[in-house]
Amino acid sequence: MISTSEFRNGTRLELDGVPYYIVGFQHVKPGKGGAFVRTKLKNLKTGGVLDRTFRSGEKFEEPNVEECEMQFLFSSGDSYTFMDTSTYDQFAYEKRSLGENTDLLKEETIVKILLYRGEPISVELPIFMELKIAETDPGVRGDTASGGTKPAVLETGATLKVPLYLEAGEVIRVDTRTRVYVERVR
Repeated sequence: MISTSEFRNGTRLELDGVPYYIVGFQHVKPGKGGAFVRTKLKNLKTGGVLDRTFRSGEKFEEPNVEECEMQFLFSSGDSYTFMDTSTYDQFAYEKRSLGENTDLLKEETIVKILLYRGEPISVELPIFMELKIAETDPGVRGDTASGGTKPAVLETGATLKVPLYLEAGEVIRVDTRTRVYVERVR
């Protein structure tokens, strides 16, 4: 059980059978009446944000959330296969249950999968990944005064904006949190 006095940013709790984690909180002690806690909660399944106020001293269940380190093996249609790095067991999960960044998954990448009651709810990729550009339009010299971007399809099938000077076959570093080009890898 988690009490409101134990609230910290990142603390996980279960409300109405749904797992949340605390994005922000504020303990309030008004001059009149009882103390309370204002919170901003993020749904671990959907990513939606919820503002809730709780009386001081309320208790909540901890969600049955498990973080597993797994290696991505391959994808087949909408099914993604992972191997648990500690037990070497293989698991196949549906694309829709893994979250948004599945199109950046590269074979043999070590990821953290968040499981809620045995079902995956999100995949946490490494912060930076090195991916090869599969196809992009040629950049035309003199197109812009200061830099410029063009769309590029990566080896994983993801599309993102890259500088005009990059060509197909080059390897780039991508920030997986923001899905933004960082630098060319030499």
